[in-house]
Amino acid sequence: MKLQFKIQPYQTAAVDSVVECFNGQPRVDATRYRIDPGREPQTQIELAGFRNAELRLTGSRLLQNVQDVQRHQNLPRSDEMVPSKAGKINLDVEMETGTGKTYVYIKTIMELNKRYGWSKFIVVVPSVAIREGVQKSFDITAEHFQETYGTKPRSFIYNSSQLHELESFSSDAGVQVMIINIQAFNSKGKDNRRIYDELDDFQSRRPIDVIAANRPIVIIDEPQKIDSPKAQESLSRFDPLFLLRYSATHKVDHNKVHRLDALDAYNQKLVKKIAVRGITVKGLAGSTAYLYLDAIEVKKGAKPAARVELEVQTKSGIKRQLKRVEQGSNLHDLAGGIEAYKPDGKALIVTDIDANRDIIELSNGDIVTAGQITEDVTEAAKRRIQIREVIRAHLDKERELYGQGIKVLSLFFIDEVVKYRDYNRDDTKGEYARIFEEEYQSQVDDYLSELPFDAEDYRLYLKDISVEDTHKGYFSIDKKGHQIDGKVAGRGDEKGQSTDTDAYDLILKHKERLLSFEEPTRFLFSHSALREGWDNPNVFTMGMLKKSDNTVSRRQEIGRGLRLAVNQQGERMDNPLTVHQINELTVATDESYTDFVTGLQREISESLAARPRKATEKYFLGKTFVTSDGEESVVEEKLARAIYRYLLKNDYINDDDTLSESYKQARDEGTLASTSDANLKPVIDFVWPLVDALYLDLPEPGDSRKPKVIPLNKNFEKKEFTELWSRINHRAVYQVEFDSDELIGKCVTALDAQLKVSALQYVIEHGQQKDALEADELGTGEGFDKGQHRTEFESLSSGSQVKYDLLGEITEKTQLTRRTVTKVLTTIKPTTFAKFRQNPEHFITECARLINEQKATVIVEHLSYDALDDRHDTDIFTANQTKQDFTKAGDKLKKHIYDYVVTDSGTERSFVEDLDTSDEVVVYAKLPRGFFIPTPVGDYNPDWAVAFKEGTVKHIFFVAETKGSMSSMQLRQVEKSKIECARKFFDSLSAKAAADQVKYDVVDSYTELMNLVVG
Repeated sequence: MKLQFKIQPYQTAAVDSVVECFNGQPRVDATRYRIDPGREPQTQIELAGFRNAELRLTGSRLLQNVQDVQRHQNLPRSDEMVPSKAGKINLDVEMETGTGKTYVYIKTIMELNKRYGWSKFIVVVPSVAIREGVQKSFDITAEHFQETYGTKPRSFIYNSSQLHELESFSSDAGVQVMIINIQAFNSKGKDNRRIYDELDDFQSRRPIDVIAANRPIVIIDEPQKIDSPKAQESLSRFDPLFLLRYSATHKVDHNKVHRLDALDAYNQKLVKKIAVRGITVKGLAGSTAYLYLDAIEVKKGAKPAARVELEVQTKSGIKRQLKRVEQGSNLHDLAGGIEAYKPDGKALIVTDIDANRDIIELSNGDIVTAGQITEDVTEAAKRRIQIREVIRAHLDKERELYGQGIKVLSLFFIDEVVKYRDYNRDDTKGEYARIFEEEYQSQVDDYLSELPFDAEDYRLYLKDISVEDTHKGYFSIDKKGHQIDGKVAGRGDEKGQSTDTDAYDLILKHKERLLSFEEPTRFLFSHSALREGWDNPNVFTMGMLKKSDNTVSRRQEIGRGLRLAVNQQGERMDNPLTVHQINELTVATDESYTDFVTGLQREISESLAARPRKATEKYFLGKTFVTSDGEESVVEEKLARAIYRYLLKNDYINDDDTLSESYKQARDEGTLASTSDANLKPVIDFVWPLVDALYLDLPEPGDSRKPKVIPLNKNFEKKEFTELWSRINHRAVYQVEFDSDELIGKCVTALDAQLKVSALQYVIEHGQQKDALEADELGTGEGFDKGQHRTEFESLSSGSQVKYDLLGEITEKTQLTRRTVTKVLTTIKPTTFAKFRQNPEHFITECARLINEQKATVIVEHLSYDALDDRHDTDIFTANQTKQDFTKAGDKLKKHIYDYVVTDSGTERSFVEDLDTSDEVVVYAKLPRGFFIPTPVGDYNPDWAVAFKEGTVKHIFFVAETKGSMSSMQLRQVEKSKIECARKFFDSLSAKAAADQVKYDVVDSYTELMNLVVG
């Protein structure tokens, strides 16, 4: 197993946000200098070093660059470069856990070297855990960056006893990265102070001086954990050229140049969605009986059933057992006559099982919800339930993903190793290991008895793995080879975390092997102190088998499982169509579902505190938006006022200027009010993202027990559906044939007409020192009164030291040949090409954008499909079907191929109700995500397939896409392109059909659908 890395646009955006702050800096490979040989040089040969070239940009130019970056992302504008005690230049990058923050700053290192020649970097981390994880990331991405850049970074962990690494760091001209944890130079220990001492074994030199001579660029991973004044002062001794700060939760703001927070990451589907299995304690009325409702089950042709755990009188005593119950089941009889299940002399009977509400009703009037337990059980009993829930969730997910080549892993966090590995026992199995093996064997036996015949491959996989081989502990190891709790820091930045490198070595070294089906280990037990610095993308289920405390947030706990999964080829499972169906992290907690979700959402909300919430004129003023032709426009005062008045008039904002629920509802249903305002009307469809950014629609983790696999019904076997499915069930490939001259012509026309390049601007301010100064004013830079200022413009001079690979840059950004790009640039008007001198970086970016737009247009125009003999298997309706949340399913249906269907909007719900009650419709289906059409802008999954009664309509077979709005202006360009490609796909199928062709179109209602099939 080898992890595959690909270029992700969102990661590239984060890299560009930093790199573009230094636009105008000349590229200098390295500045040569003489390395201090020390007082007792061992050789007469002078060693040459290569330090980072100094920053050539003026302060005003650097600030202008930062403001440009912020403006493009609609981030708060910096009025100055905010210094810290560590250095004068500090750039903040906010990236949510699981989105590849480490990858991003490694790529940033490579881009800074490529663009500007800087080659000396220090990565500072707050703990041993993160240090080990960062080194692992450098190792596994080395080949990827070698292929991309033709070189790779040389990285090493600073060790005060291996100072020869510092000689290589200084003398090697390639990209050099030193990884160091803050304790190595900010603690009082003897080893940690060596960096500041003149050392005999280092030619009487101080390591800190040798490092600082390189003017390194310092990257701080999780800066909020090392923001103490002492730590900042220690960082300053590296004499950094500038500092880059990467975190999901910045506590001190400097100059923020990129933001990808928890809300962005979820909405862009860059991390797993979260589901929760909680335990709710609530007693039964008038009874002390033990009852735990494990789950509600739905099966084909049968009424819903429930799995409950109750106490049963056996020959060897009272034991707790799982039983399946149906409506009418007698709990007193199932319990072997235990009187607690017969309160007031009347046996407890199951009177109803409701799959939509996920509850059972009992004859005494009690309603028991899935996950509810009827007494405050012991901690040991809760842990057993948690372990069982993790195993059950694991098996459900594993069955779903096994056929797609995705290995499922589950992770237990425990607080004492002895609970997993007890060396005082002959079998060395701790309490949790024994419970796990008992519950695993019971759950697997039950699962195998319920598996359908079409899951034979998974049945064999499950039977071939022994219970002893499928779980493993990852802990520190002592000299006897025994697993132990290991060292845990009691204070400082690492408080509560493991400081043992061997435990991290173990879990990191096995990262790739664990992803392979050939490795039987699927359940991992780890110490709760090992909660940072590592993760595994295929962790789908987590169990927190430890006492709750306030030192670890829920976000930290789930962070080890947020990264998107990979398949057996190491490919990231990030197809937008299926990403959140595949990637769902289930957390089994001893809290109730409500308590866990409320706490998690509160933590997420607190992390979004820096986001603007109010739709004021001031908020909109100066923001940027992109029009249909790709032009970036700025919101001026009149437009800002018009947007605010529009929102106010239509009750889309509350009294405190926050967005109202009525706005969210209208936005989701595509029913936003129109406007007659002359300033707003031409651009209203393009300013919605500015409004949407204010709506903190926090992702609510689902209740993992509620989703269920919906069985197919008899409609699936109807001849009308069989015929419809046979017509559309074709895999296909597309090809594009167009003349390069046509593309060149379109690009030239677009560039001459639309290319706008902003001239480089410099603001020159005049100020005068105050007559009387306070000491604080000197420290904050407020000792001058600002006077007049003027703006000057500059273009590239012939003597500029900044060299641009114009052809190379545009070729890379457009993926066209150098020959084609050359033809475009030599054909555009001289006045258009002259804009290059105004602002070379902006010229390159805008040229690439406009060329890519024309390329996309030409591709769609000249696209054609060829249907293949290869078809989708029918198991996309069954074996690979994901579970659905019944609370969104509505009533039982008559004409759909499933008894229930989950809808995403009010438009879809109304559409389903009309289809199901229509006399003209025979059968219909919401098409599964596994059925998709390949397009140049991503795979496309149509919504509905409908078969009508023959003779009632012109088009018997119809494939429909439902949209709340039919306005093409309100459909994103990518959506419009996919829909246009789908038209061509279905046209190609119809062309081959002799009769009863398949019709495809976009509709917003059943009425619109009927207009299309009748006409």
